[in-house]
Amino acid sequence: MKRHGLASILLATLFAVVAFAACNDDDDGAETPGPTAISATGTATPIPPDEVTFMAGFKPQANLPFVGAYVAQEKGFFAHENLDVEIQHVATPGDNFRLLATGQVQFSTSDATALLEKWTSEPVIEVVSLALIGQTGQQGFAVLAGSGIESPADWAGKIAGYKGSDVPPDYLAILEANDIERSDVEEVRIGFAPQVLTEGLVDVFPVFIANEPDTLSRLGFETVVFTAADYGAPTLGLSYVATREYAAENPDITARFTRAVLRGIAYAEANRAEAVSIVLKYAPQEDREHQRYMLDTELAMAQPSAAGANLGFGGQTLSQWQALHDFLIEHEGLPQEIADLSVVFTDDFTAYGGGE
Repeated sequence: MKRHGLASILLATLFAVVAFAACNDDDDGAETPGPTAISATGTATPIPPDEVTFMAGFKPQANLPFVGAYVAQEKGFFAHENLDVEIQHVATPGDNFRLLATGQVQFSTSDATALLEKWTSEPVIEVVSLALIGQTGQQGFAVLAGSGIESPADWAGKIAGYKGSDVPPDYLAILEANDIERSDVEEVRIGFAPQVLTEGLVDVFPVFIANEPDTLSRLGFETVVFTAADYGAPTLGLSYVATREYAAENPDITARFTRAVLRGIAYAEANRAEAVSIVLKYAPQEDREHQRYMLDTELAMAQPSAAGANLGFGGQTLSQWQALHDFLIEHEGLPQEIADLSVVFTDDFTAYGGGE
């Protein structure tokens, strides 16, 4: 009996020590070991981490969802969630969706419009937004400062460049809001080099808001950027995504991953210089100041709208996705309607508060 009593005391003490350690993680920047299990003999044994792959949807740089993953890796937030995350970057943009569908990648990023396109493609790829980071769209349309173009109403008689197979819905929305007919503007297909703007080949140049305006400024060309959101279009940006099947079958892993990357974004917002240094570990060839510009710009675009102010980073609502969907349908940005927009996102995994 005495030996049993002593064993009970020792076991209770061990549980208390483990509980105390678990409850004393107040340093958001400290690496934390994964959880442990108590064996039948009363010894603590580490639980092996779950292995997953995160594939960023572009090259290494300070896109905010990428930053969230980089910081989560380097600051131990993935380890805290008992995750072993391999961070990869897509070699060919768009391949991340194929790799998600085949199960070679568990988590990735997607522009909101591209996500909806996957639900209307053949074959359908059922990807869901786990956390909507970009609360407004990434795209804008730049003109040179001093060009005499003070608003899109001045685009009439000008040359507007577009990338891809056709002009995007954002461009059409800006024309519509300013009572400009497409026939009033000369539309030309262009590449990605911003020199077409600086050399006068086009007057209006499509840009990623967090990228080319700073690049052009560094070349000595200041710009004015117009966005569809400025004229009421319900644009959305980048999300963390997984397949609907994976998120449904692995809710615990999905929740832990999402919690870790949102924690990474919150840390990056509070520690921006350090976050840029972390980005440069993954993108050593990139310019520090440009990456800081990108981070600052995307953090501003990630702030919740008034309607979702209580949701924090990554918050999303059905009304946001419905509005984007209807906008794209109106401007022929989707080939067909999606009957139920609730399937394209989930808000099960976005709760975050101080790392908890």
